[in-house]
Amino acid sequence: MSRIVATSCSSFALSKITQRWQAAHAALLGLLLAGPLLASEESVKEPAAAREALVLEPTVITAETAATSPASADVDLGTAASPATLTDDSAALLRGVPGVSLNAAGGLSSLPSIRGLADDRLRIKVDGMDLIASCPNHMNPALSYVDPSNLGSLKVYAGVTPVSVGGDSIGGSIVAERAAPEFAEPGAASLNKGEVGAYVRSNNDARGGHVSLMHADDVFNIRYAGSTSKANNYMAGDDFKTDTATGRPGESSPLDEVASSAYETRNDELSMALKLGEDLLELSLGQQKVPQELFPNQRMDMTDNTQKRMNLRYLGEFDWGSLETAVYHEKVEHEMNFGPDKQFLYGTAPGMPMNSDGKTLGASVKAEIDLSPSDLLRLGSEYQRYRLDDYWPASGTGGMSPNTFENINDGERDRAALFAEWERELNQAWTTQLGVRYEHVTTDAGEVHGYADTNGMGMMVSNQRRDSAAFNASDRSQSDNNWDATALARYQHDANLDIEFGLARKVRSPNLYERYTWSTWPMAATMNNFVGDGNGYVGDVDLKPEAAHIISTSFDWHSTDRRHELKVTPFYTHVDNYIDAVALPGQTVVAEQYNVLQYANQSARIYGVDLSGRMPLAQNELGQWGAEALVNYSNGENRDTHDELYNIMPLNATFALTQELGDWRNSLEMVTVQAKNDGSDVRNEIETAGYTLFNLRLSHSWDQVRLDMGVENLADKFYYLPAGGAYTAQGRTMSMNGIAWGTAVPGIGRSYYTGVTVSF
Repeated sequence: MSRIVATSCSSFALSKITQRWQAAHAALLGLLLAGPLLASEESVKEPAAAREALVLEPTVITAETAATSPASADVDLGTAASPATLTDDSAALLRGVPGVSLNAAGGLSSLPSIRGLADDRLRIKVDGMDLIASCPNHMNPALSYVDPSNLGSLKVYAGVTPVSVGGDSIGGSIVAERAAPEFAEPGAASLNKGEVGAYVRSNNDARGGHVSLMHADDVFNIRYAGSTSKANNYMAGDDFKTDTATGRPGESSPLDEVASSAYETRNDELSMALKLGEDLLELSLGQQKVPQELFPNQRMDMTDNTQKRMNLRYLGEFDWGSLETAVYHEKVEHEMNFGPDKQFLYGTAPGMPMNSDGKTLGASVKAEIDLSPSDLLRLGSEYQRYRLDDYWPASGTGGMSPNTFENINDGERDRAALFAEWERELNQAWTTQLGVRYEHVTTDAGEVHGYADTNGMGMMVSNQRRDSAAFNASDRSQSDNNWDATALARYQHDANLDIEFGLARKVRSPNLYERYTWSTWPMAATMNNFVGDGNGYVGDVDLKPEAAHIISTSFDWHSTDRRHELKVTPFYTHVDNYIDAVALPGQTVVAEQYNVLQYANQSARIYGVDLSGRMPLAQNELGQWGAEALVNYSNGENRDTHDELYNIMPLNATFALTQELGDWRNSLEMVTVQAKNDGSDVRNEIETAGYTLFNLRLSHSWDQVRLDMGVENLADKFYYLPAGGAYTAQGRTMSMNGIAWGTAVPGIGRSYYTGVTVSF
């Protein structure tokens, strides 16, 4: 069994002011602690397990009511706590969105999942840029490149997505935008603004800060935004432990410090904007440097990641409508090796360096044409050119020499898209939207070779020569013609009920790692894993695109002032050619251990329901009291094998008691997640017990100062992340079964946080 690091985390000394507010809200805490426990906390007999917990942040989600954006939800980034105070991971801000959960990765790189579909099955745009994870473990996803403090808006389109924001995805779209540029009024003095913020979080000694400075006159804006953050390994909860060898509840366990969970990052961005009459021209230059990000569910750690980007956008207003054009370029230099918690024991090799270099060039043109007061036509074209080299330099004089291992050589993935979308207000009650999108996706890769010399001997050398020869002899050039279609309708029954109907067909082509990873050698295969389950993966050049057929309906009951809301959204998704995993040809999956698997097209279905609501409770001398609730349920199945789909979040719910008193905005949350007793058999997905967490958040605002304080996991509950994958954080991780199977990644224990933001 792998060794569990058990060093103590430095304690967080609460100040007197923290003690005062904690005591002042003891009564508030008691109200919810005394309430009924609304979800199962049953424990499982098997070793607990797999995937990241839905610990929803207190972000308020308001459904977009404008007819131009059906089927979307906005994240209110400033309601309950400053985003940068709560997390360094922008994806974590989506926890309060109906239907969204997170697949845990590193501290900066969670992978959002919308109704059971995650990662590359979602389209994620950052300031209009389509960014791709250039890593065999997807350690650098798109949202990891924008700091929470630099977000201006965050919008989610779940399931049935308008074609104007979809494409090459089947699960939905996430659109992240930085703050829009400000300008002085004509003839007025120039604007000079800024913001400085800092925070500390106790559990993992997380600390960080951000600064933004802006100068603008009536036609020109220039802004700098910078942020930095650093954290140590986090500590698991203390109140309950499960023996990592037997999985029997109640036995002592050394799971204190969660190994390979530390991180450090620095972000810098300079943006300029120029008003050209009613038009706008924007240029932004950005760089991110991550010296270290460790991953508790991967066999490698990110030891350096440098991203540089340029984005040029033009927004024009005309008599007939508007025009938006953009061109962007991104370069990523990514390095992996073993961090301090992972042991490397392999002959003379000092480590196992793995490098990835990615380059993305993209452009888009989008027009909105006002055909009539009730008709809007959107037309657009997009292009993306992506290049990837994934190579592992020789190390030592043994099995990882004398050559560079070419995991993906000269990888290419190009997309060209056209779309048309017609939105019409039929009358005051009915709004419809019809769209069609065509994408031409081509992929290719060059010839490869492994570490082994062509004259080498032994099984490892023989396998590399055999696999590379078969790959090089294959026809690697692939071309896909993908068609998406969406039909949406909104019906306003009366002032208190809105109903949305949606049908969609959405298509995604395989990524480069799904098609072109070639080695069945266990050590190499386990390094190609972007789902965090500890297994090894081999690609299939002949994979077909996934085609999803989606139907959903939303019922939105609300008062006229929206203080009372209840939204219920049932959905059903059927996916043809779903890319799942199977045993290698001629092999079988061995239970309770890690295996080498191969990607394969199969059939899948996912159904479920999302519920969200809020209501006022009372108003008295202690302020305005309210209640909020969110419930998510998804059920996924492989139709070919009748196996469960991997990484489906169990039934989960969040209930919050809110209080507003003067400039105070406070909340007490209860997050409850059902046990995960069923999982993917082919991947040996680990089971997890149900759990309930409590979070307390307080915020006070003055004219130019905001103070955020709170405690997450108040009861210091020990739990495993249902979507956190396998705990492969330490030990002989390069040996496929050199680390014990059966332990999931523990969630973070009690953590106090305090943050201050000053605007000037």
